[in-house]
This record gives sequence, structure tokens and C-alpha cells, in this order.
Amino acid sequence: MGRRVQSVRSLTTAAIFAVALLSAAVGARAPAPSTQDIAVGDLPREAREVLAEIKADGPFRYERDGVVFGNREHQLPAQSRTYYREYTVPTPGAKNRGGRRIICGGPRTAPNACYYTSDHYQTFRRIRE
Repeated sequence: MGRRVQSVRSLTTAAIFAVALLSAAVGARAPAPSTQDIAVGDLPREAREVLAEIKADGPFRYERDGVVFGNREHQLPAQSRTYYREYTVPTPGAKNRGGRRIICGGPRTAPNACYYTSDHYQTFRRIRE
């Protein structure tokens, strides 16, 4: 019986330790990943066209273009909640909006910074003009 009690205590201690580690990992916020730059000339043609539309304040092809981008995953530099706006970059052959976007921060037609993602917000590259 003594071995069984010791075994239960060991399991309980291990479980408490695992929960503590998991709680710390969930509560910890990873630093925002760095973004690499991409030159405007290296963007796909469709992305360059969307940049021109942004600067002209439209017209935009998709209803959701220009909506606030929440940056909930903290992939971009921290700013106020309404700082970033998202725009769809058409994907040739896609039947829906696809995964390519441009996210711009600051004034609508003269943004302070724009970022390109080709993988639906998984990675971002700052657009260098």
C-alpha cells in the first residue's frame, strides 16, 4: 500500500507541475516576429495594383477591402485598434478572396507602413517603396 500512495503522490506532483508549465506557456506572450522587407517591384503585379488603389482611395474590388485589421495575433507592430486596414490581393485562379493581403497602417491614402502577406496572415513582409 505504501508504494501505491507514493506513486499517487508522484503522479499528483507531476500533474501539478505540468499544469503550471502549461499555464505559464499560455499566459506568456511571444514577442512579435520580425518582418522582412519586400520592395514594391518584387511584389506580384496584383499587389502593386492594390497599392495604387489604396493611394487613390479605391475603387476596391472586394467589399471587405479597407476594413479594420485587428492584429489579434500581434504579428505587426503594436498600434491602436483601428490603425491597420486590410486589402485583398487577388489570387489568379482562386474562386474566393484567396490568402493574399496588404495591411496598411495610418492615413488611408498615405499610409505610414504597409505589409504584404501571401499566406493569410501567417507571415508578413514590410513593403519598401
